[in-house]
Amino acid sequence: MLLNLNNGCLLCPISCGADRSRNAGACRAGDKLKIAKFYLHKFEEPCISGKNGSGTVFFCGCSLACKFCQNFEVSRNLRGKEISVSELAEIFYRLEQDGAENINLVSPTQFSDKIICAFEIYKPKIPVVYNTHGYEKLDVLREIDGFIDVYLPDLKFFSPLLSKRYTGKENYFEYASKAIMFMSQKPLVFGEDGMMKSGTIVRHLVLPTCTQDSKRVIDFFAENVGDKAYLNLMSQYTPMGDIKNFPELNRKITKREYDSVIDYAISKGIEKMFYQKRVSASEEYVPKWDY
Repeated sequence: MLLNLNNGCLLCPISCGADRSRNAGACRAGDKLKIAKFYLHKFEEPCISGKNGSGTVFFCGCSLACKFCQNFEVSRNLRGKEISVSELAEIFYRLEQDGAENINLVSPTQFSDKIICAFEIYKPKIPVVYNTHGYEKLDVLREIDGFIDVYLPDLKFFSPLLSKRYTGKENYFEYASKAIMFMSQKPLVFGEDGMMKSGTIVRHLVLPTCTQDSKRVIDFFAENVGDKAYLNLMSQYTPMGDIKNFPELNRKITKREYDSVIDYAISKGIEKMFYQKRVSASEEYVPKWDY
């Protein structure tokens, strides 16, 4: 299988080549599956959370490592619990039995090979959501695509200067744009209850002082994705993470900033779109980690 290469880990665009059985990769994750929480999560998009909640599994480590990450302790692998592949399959089954609307894999990239093995043990009968920062390789996405029903990627930046400043990865948009065009090929299918059974929702978090970059993201979406996927323009930015050297990030976005981005998206003819109330910019919506 493509993911099991002998020359070290190549799962993400960094392609660090680490032998993760000996040392952590650039994602800060080792060879063992590690999670920070699993539960029924009710604060995703309405067509994802539904009535019962999305059966969400938060994986530890992250290949993007945004400075402003709201899940900082998890993305930096500072906490969590190691589990086996079979235990992950049991978690899928347990969430399904608890009434989860879907299985929601948060930050799965660095464990995508192990997740495939878990699905080979137990494939849920409910939709599976791949919830990612968008910094993905197409060959890895093709490997896991057969197990995925719904894609929930971020498209964080258009500007290489911004992505380098806030993540250290100048090539973010190069990879994320191609990944999103691949993901948006999933047909949009909704059940009678309004729940998304198949398709893609592209998330974009509006950052302070970055409305022009948000508009370039919208341009890309309008020109290359259009009505094949939904766009979620998010107002929930909350100053968190390691932002002491980024004074521009030490505030929430203003109503004027958010409204200007929404108005621009409408002007581009985007109709399949989610908005957020600005009260969502709160630490109240950050999960309490179990491990």
